[in-house]
Parts: sequence; C-alpha cells; structure tokens
Amino acid sequence: MLMDISSEMVHSLLPLFMVTTLGASAFAVGLIEGLAESTALIVRVFSGALSDYLGKRKGLALFGYFLGALTKPVFALASSTGMVLAARLLDRVGKGVRGAPRDALVADIAPPHLRGAAFGLRQSLDTVGAFLGPLLATALMLLWTNDFRAVFWMAVIPGMMAVTLLFLGVQEPERIPTEKRTNPIRYENLKRLSASYWWVVGIGAIFTLARFSEAFLVLRAQQGGIPIAFVPLVMVAMNLIYAMSAYPFGKLSDRISHVKLLAFGLVVLIAADLVLAMSDHWGIVLLGVALWGIHMGVTQGLLATMVANTAPVDLRGTAYGVFNLMSGLAMLAASVLAGLLWDHLGASFTFYAGAVFCGITLLGLSRPLISRLRKA
Repeated sequence: MLMDISSEMVHSLLPLFMVTTLGASAFAVGLIEGLAESTALIVRVFSGALSDYLGKRKGLALFGYFLGALTKPVFALASSTGMVLAARLLDRVGKGVRGAPRDALVADIAPPHLRGAAFGLRQSLDTVGAFLGPLLATALMLLWTNDFRAVFWMAVIPGMMAVTLLFLGVQEPERIPTEKRTNPIRYENLKRLSASYWWVVGIGAIFTLARFSEAFLVLRAQQGGIPIAFVPLVMVAMNLIYAMSAYPFGKLSDRISHVKLLAFGLVVLIAADLVLAMSDHWGIVLLGVALWGIHMGVTQGLLATMVANTAPVDLRGTAYGVFNLMSGLAMLAASVLAGLLWDHLGASFTFYAGAVFCGITLLGLSRPLISRLRKA
C-alpha cells in the first residue's frame, strides 16, 4: 500500500508531465510505459527463479522495494523523456525484482483454502495505495499550483516508509530443505509445469494485450477538458472501485469456477473499452474508468491464484516469473500499438482494439483444458 501511494503519486501525473512539460507524443508515452511495465514483468522471471533456488523470498522483495523508493527523486529532476525513461525502467526493475518473490511469499504463508482471499486482500491493499496516491497528488497539485516536480519529491516519503515496514514487520516462514538445490529454470524443472499452467500463461498474455497501460485512461480524461490538477482523480476513481472489488471477488474465486469468473472480467473490460471509445465527455469517461476498475478487481488476484494452483510448490517463484515474462512482452506490444493507434487513428480506435483482444481471449476460454482448471 505504501509503495503504491509513492508510485501512483508519480504515475498518475507522469503522462501529463511528459505531454505538457516535456512535449512528448502519445506514441512516446505508450513506448515508455510499455517498456517500463514489460521490464517489471520480465525481471520477475529471474527474481522468481532466484527465490526458488535460494529458498528465500523476503531479501529479494526488500531489495526491489528499496530500488523503487530510490528512483523517485529522478522523476523530479528529469528534463527530458530520456531521463523519464531511465527512471521508469529502474523503478520497474525494482517492481520486477520484488513482484514474484512477494507473490510466492503470499502463497507460502496463506492456507490453501484461503489463498484466493489472501491474494484478493493483498490486491485490495495494493489498490488502496493506488487511489490514495493520485488523491494526494491532486491535493498537492492544487496546493502548489501544478508543480509536478514538487509532488514527485514528496513521493519519496511513503516509498521509504514501505521499505522500513517490510524490513521490520514481515517475518518469512522457515522452509525445510528437502533436496539439493537446482536451477529452477532448467529444462527438467520446466517440464514439471503442467499443461494447465501453460494454458493460464497463454490466456494471461492475450489478456494483457487487451489491457494496455492505464496512462491512456489519463490521456482520455484530459481530452474531455478536465483541469490538469484534477486528472489524477480519474485514477482515484478507478483504484477505489478496484480496491473495493478485489477482496470480494477474491473470496468468490474460492467458491466458484475460475474460468467463469475470468470470462465475466473480460466481458466487463469489453464494456469499459466500448464506453471509453464512445466519447471523451467526463461523465462517459468516468463510467468507463469505473468498469475498468471492476474488471481489475475481478481478474488480477484471480490470475495470481490460478498460477499458484497450477504450479508445483517449489517452483512457484519461477511460475510467477514465466507468467510475468509473457505478460510483460504482451504489455510492451499492447502499449506501443495503443500509442500508434492513438496518434494516427484517434483515441476511439485504441479502445476498440482493446475490445477486440478481449474477444480473442474469450474464445481461448473455450479450450478443452478448462475442465482441468476447474479442478485446480
């Protein structure tokens, strides 16, 4: 929660900072966001495998959070899109380093029958930070008359608080070594990942193509004439809905078919894309953003649970890493494509393309392996 407050204070303003202060195009925004988010997901494959090899999760997570906190001042000092890109990449490397070990740590600690609720709760707290961050950014922008850099400096404080809390307050459970350590990403180990797991990886990658960077939600809100200081409230609204829905849907996933719940989330995302494509009026944009938040609450913890349920316990970190590697490559492609469509065909085509990829993902849910996943 604390790190997300820090990150979203920056990220909710960064697209506007790049466009209005640094003169960047929508394509540049999409490229930077795509590279940054894909870097975070790709790095997870190595941090997850390393956490499996070491049998330890907390140290890697702590390093990742610390790196994320250290990059915040670079945004305040940035005078070009190149500096923004460098800061975003370092920030997302930190996110990538901590992501898979953190998720594996949650799976290690949570009882199996409450795993969906645990991931839903983690996602909710994460998202509470994601709406408090933009809310604080809005207040500071009003207080300091749209001073982007001052807000970025303030983002350092909750970031360092997150590092301190993890270091002092989280205890990692002891793991009893059962056999000699081996490289988790060796072919012999990867063969142990089931067909059901690889199906989840494939669905997750196609799904990521449908949900490009949320920077484009911010740009869509700006098109409607919302004052710059208030644009972060769009992310506040989305993340508030996300936070409120993640835990209930996480609990629901412990009782019903994961595939049906994922299909429902995709239908909601299609509705969000179509609404956002219709108009840039603030009321329409707000409705689309709310639907986007619901789909996030339905799907993000669910996909993490599906990975945990289809991967061997000793390869969970690696499983999350591979899943995020594929999702990271898809995120890069999605954000670059979104930026190109935005610049050359307009915002509406960007969201229509997202709806098309949602439809492709829904078709993938009809595959025979669904029967196995229902039991996973």
